[in-house]
Amino acid sequence: MPLHRGAHPEQDEPSDERRRLALNPFYGEADPTAAMHTAPPRHRLPDGPLPPLTAYRLVHDELMLDGNSRLNLATFVTTWMEPQADVLMSECRDKNMIDKDEYPRTAELERRCVAMLADLWNAPDPQTAVGCSTTGSSEACMLAGMALKRRWTRRNADRYPAKAKPNLVMGVNVQVCWEKFCDFWEVEARQVPMEGDRFHLDPRAAVELCDENTIGVIGVLGSTFDGSYEPIAELCAALDDLQERTGLDVPVHVDGASGAMVAPFLDPDLEWDFRLPRVASINTSGHKYGLVYPGVGWVLWRAAEALPEELVFRVNYLGGEMPTFALNFSRPGAQVVAQYYTFLRLGHEGYRAVQQASRDVACGLARAVEGLGDFRLLTRGDQLPVFAFTTKDDVHAYDVFDVSRRLRERGWLVPAYTFPADRQDLSVLRVVCRNGFSSDLAELLIEDLKLLLPELRSQRHPLSQDRPVPTAFHH
Repeated sequence: MPLHRGAHPEQDEPSDERRRLALNPFYGEADPTAAMHTAPPRHRLPDGPLPPLTAYRLVHDELMLDGNSRLNLATFVTTWMEPQADVLMSECRDKNMIDKDEYPRTAELERRCVAMLADLWNAPDPQTAVGCSTTGSSEACMLAGMALKRRWTRRNADRYPAKAKPNLVMGVNVQVCWEKFCDFWEVEARQVPMEGDRFHLDPRAAVELCDENTIGVIGVLGSTFDGSYEPIAELCAALDDLQERTGLDVPVHVDGASGAMVAPFLDPDLEWDFRLPRVASINTSGHKYGLVYPGVGWVLWRAAEALPEELVFRVNYLGGEMPTFALNFSRPGAQVVAQYYTFLRLGHEGYRAVQQASRDVACGLARAVEGLGDFRLLTRGDQLPVFAFTTKDDVHAYDVFDVSRRLRERGWLVPAYTFPADRQDLSVLRVVCRNGFSSDLAELLIEDLKLLLPELRSQRHPLSQDRPVPTAFHH
């Protein structure tokens, strides 16, 4: 979560009057003037209570200034579910997911979801695969990384921590949670830079970074930078060859935050999951292409021995004994219930249809953007339903940051950002197509782009030359 200070960093100290929220006289429940003297302060607790409708209207009106989530093409997170899912989540929002003794049926639904994912990801024996729900794929990555490190420390107890420092190999395009993991758990992050038109991990370059202190290699099934799949099977083959030559046995974790809920349905012949013996664990985000509102992720290990037993805590003060592996404790059970509902509701064929629709929209929109003549595609939306594009070399009047800014004026959130190490010269726009973003909305986006292009082409130079433009990159 972002860190905040009490006062807004870009605003002057407000007057005493502006320290308080403004009250509309009609917010008084009976007498329109009754609540006028109780205008609540902004930055400290009010002295007394407000009528519930008054409090609701104050919060509701301020939130109207948020963007329209359906037009947010920056986020991978689900922004629409069926009304029946809304009802189920409302019925379960008071259930504490950690309290499995009090809410055994909610715990059973979590167990079934793990079993379904183990089967979907081709675990050798879905009955022996282990896994759990999390608050999202970032926590899931942390747990998977902890398991990798603990397995390595077991094997190197004679050298760690006195003589050896563990490292983790990954592409520079990984989600920021992996950098956090390495920082928090004192693991050296060895990142493979981008090169030319390769925007993700290169297996040979990854193997060159491995040594006896490597706890694992991260393969990303669906890069957040451009939507492309990393070649997981080639990565595993390269590590197999490394083991044959050197004896080093380096496991792979697949960060399938998005792709692990796309590839099984649209690319069933692609080998990236537990069919590859070197894949020790996989995570995904239920609230991305798992099609559930924010707040749920999943991590699975191919078998119990891949998750060191000492990382699993058992507590009994909530009732029966409960094994738990998590970074937090209490959290609502609503998202897990919604995930189970979605699995039941869609089934394999339903997921295939939904993800195919998103991919069709992405591919069609990418072709339309290319057809405008000013842009060059980096990816085409034919892996994740995501594509990235930049301006052509002969476009000098504007840049991707100008396009992002002008689209925001029309209500669209399309992020513009620079690429990382060795390709900082490249700035792109990225479009994420999710369930609920239809071909009709895609056509409206193209129409708005067509309206904006004449004005952009008439600029003397990109406006970012006049002032620094912050990168608007959303994982």
